Amino acid sequence: MTANISVVILAAGQGTRMRSDRPKVLHPLAGRPILAHVIDSAENLGADQICVVYGNGGDLVQAAFADKDVTWVEQKPQRGTGHAAQQAVPGIKSGNIVLVLPGDVPLVNSSTLERLLNKAGDDRLTVLTVELDDPSGYGRIIRNADGQIQAIVEEKDASPEQRAIREVNTGLLACPVNQLSAWLEKLQTNNVQDEYYLTDIVSLAVDDGLRVETVAAKSETEVMGINDKIQLAQAERAYQKRLANELMVRGVGILDPARIDIRGSLVCGKDVILDINTLFEGVVELGDGVTIGPNSVIRNTRIASGTQVYENCVLDGATVGENCEIGPFARLRPEANLKKNVHVGNFVEIKKSTIGAGSKLNHLTYMGDAIIGTDVNVGAGTIACNYDGAYKHQTLIGDKVFIGSGVELVAPVEIGSGATIGAGSTISKSAPPGELSLERAKQVVIRGWKRPRKTTDKGN
Repeated sequence: MTANISVVILAAGQGTRMRSDRPKVLHPLAGRPILAHVIDSAENLGADQICVVYGNGGDLVQAAFADKDVTWVEQKPQRGTGHAAQQAVPGIKSGNIVLVLPGDVPLVNSSTLERLLNKAGDDRLTVLTVELDDPSGYGRIIRNADGQIQAIVEEKDASPEQRAIREVNTGLLACPVNQLSAWLEKLQTNNVQDEYYLTDIVSLAVDDGLRVETVAAKSETEVMGINDKIQLAQAERAYQKRLANELMVRGVGILDPARIDIRGSLVCGKDVILDINTLFEGVVELGDGVTIGPNSVIRNTRIASGTQVYENCVLDGATVGENCEIGPFARLRPEANLKKNVHVGNFVEIKKSTIGAGSKLNHLTYMGDAIIGTDVNVGAGTIACNYDGAYKHQTLIGDKVFIGSGVELVAPVEIGSGATIGAGSTISKSAPPGELSLERAKQVVIRGWKRPRKTTDKGN
């Protein structure tokens, strides 16, 4: 394909079957809007320009892609796919090949689009088709006795014999912009829906003596359109299966490919194991030998090699070093930074803190706005009291500190290297290095005290 490519994405549909105030193309597929996947396809082809025809909820759609180099064209009123293309064509560069993509068909493989474009040219219109066991709802491909495509007939306009045809139009086509512009001017609305059908350009091309080629999609799944929540869920599963298969081909161990969700970018090293019901969002990197336990959520996080994440953990915006152990039931919040060989156990929460190599926080602990040195032991029930109601304050803990259970560290506070903090202490002043610091109220026994009891008098 030597000519420059202009991509026209038809995204003006109202999506009434979605039963939603959100524009159809903004509904999420793998954590991103449906339209984002279609724009990605256009960008991956190296398109010279990308034009999106919008309608319903146009302000929301444009705002969602404010960072994209896209030309926006409004279709108002909305009178069919041909009418939508008519709005876009005036802005297309002369001499370019136009690739038309429906905004609600997000799963088309790049290789399929390349095959479609490779068959297009200055003297050809190329249409992507697929054979369906149940072609209901699709325009049928009409061929002559020699097998040459003659027209596309929409289902509402088709005869019973034509409706029996299983080869259908996918909505994707490619042709020269100059011919497309001429054909669009000839479109008429003599059909059941009183609309301008883009598919009518096929018969117009035949009338002009141009060759009309077809390319067959590799599967029904890659050209499935999304019109309601059922189809959206089906597309989600199909897309997740594709991502899981790609990972397994690269050597990632996925214990059940049907129970993994990737909503963003997941990069894995060698010998990575992903257990069931694992969810990855944003940008996630897993080093060699990392294991992610079941029911875990990993978001915008980098985990170095050899680390084990046990079941039911949430890691969000964290950086984890080599050979760490996390969980079960641990939560790492944004800016949690674990160095190598750190242990973070059950019901431990870490936020905006650096944990030094070899340190352990194994039970029921909150550590926020802290810097912890190497080989520190933090006992069960320890809390960094970092918030005074208005400002956050930092806790500094030196190397080889031992903190007993049930300790409150009232920031700002510093614990010197080698210090020991006695269990049950509330530490609000700096603890000197190498010494034992503790703060406890005197234990008092009140003899003869009686525990309150409920009265049996119903009148009280």
